[in-house]
Amino acid sequence: MSRARLNLFIETEHAKRLDELAAMKGLSKSSIVAAALASFLSPDSGDQREAAIAKRLDRLSRQFDKLERDQNILIETMALYVRYFLTVSTPVPEAHQDAARAQGRARFEQFVEQLGRHLLRGRSLVKDVIEEIQPDPGQFFGPREDKPAGDPPDDAGAPS
Repeated sequence: MSRARLNLFIETEHAKRLDELAAMKGLSKSSIVAAALASFLSPDSGDQREAAIAKRLDRLSRQFDKLERDQNILIETMALYVRYFLTVSTPVPEAHQDAARAQGRARFEQFVEQLGRHLLRGRSLVKDVIEEIQPDPGQFFGPREDKPAGDPPDDAGAPS
């Protein structure tokens, strides 16, 4: 196979990386550049890049859909709570305002502590609620796409 000789100028950083790769792989710099150029000029390279980008976009789209679902659940939960709280709460008489504020501060501190414990557990209350309402389709149809088949279930070790 005949080859053409080329003298190229490349960025210093690229030259360093090419030297490191050649040393690490035990290949010549020419063979690495030839393989990269062949890949770049290949008619399939555009299709491969497009397929990789489409796969990443699909994954991002699924993640965005999950975030949107979780956000909608959070908004609905908060709205229901506020409506419930406003309809059942009676106004506190002026004489009891200070005691009510103190009780509110204590309750808020308790809430923050409970939230901290829940976050340290690593589970999401939204996810728990979703799983209660809608069982994992993997129970019926095999492993989910977003979880490798060998991973343990999310509720491993939880009491049944």
